Amino acid sequence: MSSTPTSSPSAQESSAQEPSGRERGAELLVGVASRAHGLKGEVSVNVHTDSPEERFAPGAVLIARRAGAPDGTLTVESSRPHSGRLLVRFVEAPDRTAAEGVRGTLLLITTDVLAPPDDPDDFHVHQLEGLPVELMDGSVVGTVRDVVHGPAGEMLIVARPELPDALVPFVRAIVPTVDLAAGRVVLTPPEGLLDGE
Repeated sequence: MSSTPTSSPSAQESSAQEPSGRERGAELLVGVASRAHGLKGEVSVNVHTDSPEERFAPGAVLIARRAGAPDGTLTVESSRPHSGRLLVRFVEAPDRTAAEGVRGTLLLITTDVLAPPDDPDDFHVHQLEGLPVELMDGSVVGTVRDVVHGPAGEMLIVARPELPDALVPFVRAIVPTVDLAAGRVVLTPPEGLLDGE
């Protein structure tokens, strides 16, 4: 949910690709309904958040988005881990047939429901998107396009004018400063990291 750059950062919620235009905060993808599981209405969910215990807690209400349909909501009845995913029961899908109808649904929250981080040096990933990325001397490298999660940890995707995007390991040694108040991210990249290809 929130993170400072470290060798094992958290923060996985990602921006939704299709904002609804409603008067509320930006939307974050926290999961995707994969398929029905068993006969009791459980749905296998691919998780896109570091806080599944909070996002999929009983009573949590998620925005449900399916292509070609108006947004709705799904209320979590229960959830449990299973083989690297979550099995979630939604109040609105009480049996297998209804759970099958949830397949492919994007599960979203709005940023206005996120509690501010406890530590003033922490932040939510969505706050980084669009921030200018600079070197220590103030020269601009590009802007943060996204934060991705790989086997080796988090990476900043830095969009650069007239150059391919740069993948920057999101560790304190390379990203010593994330200054939300000033609206910038500062890099100290090792030699060759930002070479254009």
